[in-house]
Amino acid sequence: MSNNVAIELVNISKYFGNNVANKNINLKVNSGEILSILGENGSGKTTLMNMIAGIYYPDEGQIFINGEEVSIKSPKDAFDYKIGMVHQHFKLVDVFSAAENIVLGLNEKFNLKKAVSSVAQIAHKYGFEIDPKKKVYEMSVSEKQTVEIIKVLYRGADILILDEPTAVLTPQETQKLFNVLRKMKEDGKSIIIITHKLHEVLSLSDKVAVLRKGEYIGTVNTAETNEAQLTEMMVGEKITLNIERSEPNNVEDRLIVKDLDCINRDGVKVLDDVTFTARSGEILGIAGIAGSGQRELLEAIAGLQKLDSGEIFYNDPKTNKVENLRNKTPIQIRDLGVRLSFVPEDRLGMGLVGNMDIIDNMMLRSYKNGHSIFLERKAPKDLAENVIESLNVITPGATTPVRRLSGGNVQKVLVGREIASAPTVLLAAYPVRGLDIGASYTIYNLLNEQKENGVAVVFVGEDLDVLIELCDRIMVIGSGKVTGIVDGRTATKEEIGLLMTKTEDKYEKEEQ
Repeated sequence: MSNNVAIELVNISKYFGNNVANKNINLKVNSGEILSILGENGSGKTTLMNMIAGIYYPDEGQIFINGEEVSIKSPKDAFDYKIGMVHQHFKLVDVFSAAENIVLGLNEKFNLKKAVSSVAQIAHKYGFEIDPKKKVYEMSVSEKQTVEIIKVLYRGADILILDEPTAVLTPQETQKLFNVLRKMKEDGKSIIIITHKLHEVLSLSDKVAVLRKGEYIGTVNTAETNEAQLTEMMVGEKITLNIERSEPNNVEDRLIVKDLDCINRDGVKVLDDVTFTARSGEILGIAGIAGSGQRELLEAIAGLQKLDSGEIFYNDPKTNKVENLRNKTPIQIRDLGVRLSFVPEDRLGMGLVGNMDIIDNMMLRSYKNGHSIFLERKAPKDLAENVIESLNVITPGATTPVRRLSGGNVQKVLVGREIASAPTVLLAAYPVRGLDIGASYTIYNLLNEQKENGVAVVFVGEDLDVLIELCDRIMVIGSGKVTGIVDGRTATKEEIGLLMTKTEDKYEKEEQ
């Protein structure tokens, strides 16, 4: 690893009105080094990186590139200093090919043959898998990310910033990305990664810098730290997931799913003969490699996904009647009194309206109950303020438009609203995706409280350690099929991992 300082920040501060985003940040990244930036939601990580990338300009402080003080007032300035940033939300033109997107905006005459050749050389050098002629709208998420990374390399970037690069990748895609980043490090590139996943930080980075509430806490060598120390640096206190997992009481079959089949628009069978039961007072975890049908399964139960065959029965505890949810709309399901609360993967696409404030987003669940042209706002306002306080949502106030919140704080608002709707069945799809560890533990404890209140909780998660500690049973899905259901109290990560990669259909359906 080189000791040449590629980029150094000295007392960098950034203010938005009375809000302090960053205050007196000091940071160094060497050539041929991978630095991870850790911090809770709203701690100023992305704002700090945006100043390096020329999107924001610091109100105070200095930036040095290779020992020389520089002024970065625009993304073009950043490129001139060989800095490139890959954002969470890709900035690509769907109808253009990979090569066309990569050279778009450069002051050079477009030559497709030359562009394709240059892209292929970069891909070969670092181990990318890419088809330069493929259209963006035909690409997977990981392919689009590859285009974004090659785009900054094509412009000659020696300092690369990646904002949550693994948030939407499968474990296999994440490993491929890490292999590429290691090759880039060997080539002398300086890489800065913003991520919430501590195990990824420990496996990839050389150093870890921690921010807390906009201030710099410190930098540690990855080889000399652990998850507990990093968590304490981020939060300011020791924090652990201490779930007192009690035996479920008064267990009833609340949701009975039988023989579900679903074929998506591309003709792919995403659910294949799925059968299981979700019980009151229990957390049923769902594990599986991303894209194995978890999302489609929860959407089918919530009435958002059309099924080709199968049945979904709901046992209503108020009437003791069993209702078939098959072919009912989401509104019809709710009109039946079925309190299915769905926390979708796409926060602003399906869960919340970005231009509406937090109060109005709380009202989305209850506006139909109004009896006049004037909607009653006191209860939603009280709920919004309660969610803000209990989940520590960082926002100027309840009247702030949701789109102005950081991704993690948007997620807190969504989860808080869903849990507050007093469901009898709670469907939670990746409810902590994008959240810092403190907020994640708060959500886990809220899910456990719902279980204690007799709710049937179905929880789709990515962290096997959490699934084992939190869930009473864990159902594993692979390629749309249930490959096994195990006891959360006795299961091991190795056992679940084998079920996640299982290809043969030997699972015997549990007795209903």
